[in-house]
Amino acid sequence: MRTFLGQFYRTIVIDRPLIALSLVACVVVFFGFHTPNFKLDASAESLVLEDDADLQYYRTIRERYGADDFLIIAYRPIGDLLSDDVLAHLRSLRDTLTTIPRVESVLTILDVPLLQSPRVSLSELSSDVRTLETPGIDKDLARQEFLESPIYHNHLVSPDGMTTALLVTFHRDEPYHALLQRRNQLRDTQREVGLTADEASELHRVLTAFTLSHTAVLKRERDEIAVVRSIMEHHADRAEMHLGGISMITADMISFIEHDLVVFGVGVLGFLILALTLFFRKMRWVVLPLACCFISAWVMVGMLGLLDWNVTVISSNFISLLLIITMSLSIHLIVRFRILQAESPQKDQRTLVYETMQIMAKPCFYTAITTIVAFASLVVSGIRPVIDFGWMMTIGIAFAFVLNFLFFPAVLVMLKLERPDSGSDFTRSFTLAVASFTHRYTSLILILCTLLLLMSVFGITQLEVENRFIDNFKSTTEIYRGMELIDTQLGGTTPLEIIINPDQEFLAYLEGLPQASDELPEDPFDDPFDDPFESDIVTHDTYWFHPNMLAKVERIHDHLDQLPEVGKVLSLATAFKVLKQLNDDQIPDDYQLALIQKLMPEEVKQALVSPYLSEDGNQMRLVMRLIDSSPTLRRKALIEDIQRFLTEDMDIAEQDIRFSGMVVLYNNMLQSLYTSQITTIGVVFFSILVMFVILFRSLYLALLAIIPNLLAASVVLGLMGIVGIPLDMMTITIAAISVGIAVDHAIHYVHRFQLEFSHTSQYEATINRCHGSIGKAIYYTALTITLGFSILAFSNFVPTIYFGVLTGLAMVVALMSNLTLLAVLLRVFRPLGPEGHSMLHAAT
Repeated sequence: MRTFLGQFYRTIVIDRPLIALSLVACVVVFFGFHTPNFKLDASAESLVLEDDADLQYYRTIRERYGADDFLIIAYRPIGDLLSDDVLAHLRSLRDTLTTIPRVESVLTILDVPLLQSPRVSLSELSSDVRTLETPGIDKDLARQEFLESPIYHNHLVSPDGMTTALLVTFHRDEPYHALLQRRNQLRDTQREVGLTADEASELHRVLTAFTLSHTAVLKRERDEIAVVRSIMEHHADRAEMHLGGISMITADMISFIEHDLVVFGVGVLGFLILALTLFFRKMRWVVLPLACCFISAWVMVGMLGLLDWNVTVISSNFISLLLIITMSLSIHLIVRFRILQAESPQKDQRTLVYETMQIMAKPCFYTAITTIVAFASLVVSGIRPVIDFGWMMTIGIAFAFVLNFLFFPAVLVMLKLERPDSGSDFTRSFTLAVASFTHRYTSLILILCTLLLLMSVFGITQLEVENRFIDNFKSTTEIYRGMELIDTQLGGTTPLEIIINPDQEFLAYLEGLPQASDELPEDPFDDPFDDPFESDIVTHDTYWFHPNMLAKVERIHDHLDQLPEVGKVLSLATAFKVLKQLNDDQIPDDYQLALIQKLMPEEVKQALVSPYLSEDGNQMRLVMRLIDSSPTLRRKALIEDIQRFLTEDMDIAEQDIRFSGMVVLYNNMLQSLYTSQITTIGVVFFSILVMFVILFRSLYLALLAIIPNLLAASVVLGLMGIVGIPLDMMTITIAAISVGIAVDHAIHYVHRFQLEFSHTSQYEATINRCHGSIGKAIYYTALTITLGFSILAFSNFVPTIYFGVLTGLAMVVALMSNLTLLAVLLRVFRPLGPEGHSMLHAAT
């Protein structure tokens, strides 16, 4: 430490430890008041790209055609689906669901119009619409219609006729969506031209109100899901049921976060107690580092509550990571203190503590900074939950470093001096054995590391960013089972929409028409015998609701329907197919279509037309559900293939086509991962290299020190590519985090190497001294981190499992590469000069 800073630190922390402890206590109490505001969030709002234009368009389409605020219940009864008992049970389930306050409607096979049971003619369409609850309905014809109708087949009823769906629709929360819309408008203005003082003030108010509303919405949805599941359980004696829908996924993922926080927190705590007991076998060396971990985690939770910063699925492991990093720092301090105590048993406790903090301040500061840089690099990913995770860990590590350097020495000074251990030291024996192996097999280590690097580079070239959403969850979870059943029996899960606008010539034609407000000249040839009813039918020009354009829509529809990754397709062609069936398989002409549009009952129009055609009839919407469990699903390639078909085969201008839906948003996020991975790794290594140069005062030494850590990151990414683990929201963070944590080993080792070499001036002897001292701390911390990350294997979120296992693997590779490859590089390339001479900069 610098003279002034060191003296001030000694006065406040070492000589007057109660002052330091009082400061820590004030911080803990202050942030403790804000821990009740700690919140969780797994909504779609937390899983999208920043400033995604497709997100804005998605919200516009939702406003126009309706929101995704619904649940799907897959219902497979014990018995015949259309038997009286099953229908009565289904009716009871429907009626009970409608009692939930916010439920707008529950659509079942009991409620949908039956147009083929028996067939309804076009002229009867407005007056003779039947349902399963119509007295005297022919169930055999109804069954045939459910299995063959373009509307119901593989959508409302499974192909085998044994499973049906209940669609539970909720009332739209208008105040919430108004806040969301205004927030987005102000953010767009801020990004494009900047905000005035009044607008900035309004944005602050809107953000505060939206945050409160969003929290309330998440809680309400969870409560509603719980009520729906309770109702399903009450009716489970007569049917097998599974729940699906975006709000259900959100609620379950929040439950996963809560589960992970508990499991990871308790699991990591239990492991740390065991590890510390085995490593040091002293109560003080168990309680003191655990207290440091608790303080860091408690303060960070309070900080998130104070900033109203929600924890997502991605950041749910921040507590376990913070515990592990804090523990790593504490272990290095403990090991250094014990070494000094063994070397100078005559010194008092206060002197030993101060010397420990003085020696460890510089390497610990740089290790904290490098880890912070690794996490801070995640903010350039452009992915909201990854960005939040990066900032959370950046702030958390900064707090952990400061609080550790206050609390740890202040408490240790107040403890009595203990006699150093005199027993056998297995860890030192192991690290010295590794040093001996390094001296004897230098060439073998270089060859093996080179082969490992080449294999890793090959694996990295095989990395993919495509993954199935269903694979994010264990097969035992409700999300997985529900998605799988809906995929296989009810036409797929994930919605993809295609919006097609009219061509430019038609738009130009519409612009040339007189507006409704314009006064039209009186027609001198007005026929007094014209049919006023007919003139009332054809009221305006539409682009899509004509026989030739509907035939074009049908061709598009049929092409999408035959794609193996696509389940159910719904569009205007669905209505067109039904209308042809009702018209004796003849294509309705313009007049018939206009007549149908005029006389069609509202419930039929809402089912067949309104979701797929804008009010002016000029924008067409196709909705397909992708089979997310399909092994051939590649979202990006699928969207590109459909785009190519529309432009080349259907001769639709590219600017008139727009894809939307959760598939597009999720695909955008996935496709950004590869670029983001390159960016984050580049930022991490460049920043670490700069800090190495500053710390070691040698570019040559800095380059050698970074090689083992580059190998650790490459091995993990290469293994992912070789075994087919895709990049996703969690695995994208592995390389950057692994480097940030693993590089701590290199900093401590090289810093110690410089100090020891200034005394020995012999590379082999210095390696032995470093392996026998700092090597022990590196071994302890690597083992702690590796096994600590293994706790993540108990998550229900599969990417979190990958994250834990692969990061643990990276730590093992980093440990061995720093104890072998780094030592070999230092010995072979001699960055501190020839033996027998001590470089001046090595004595710092």
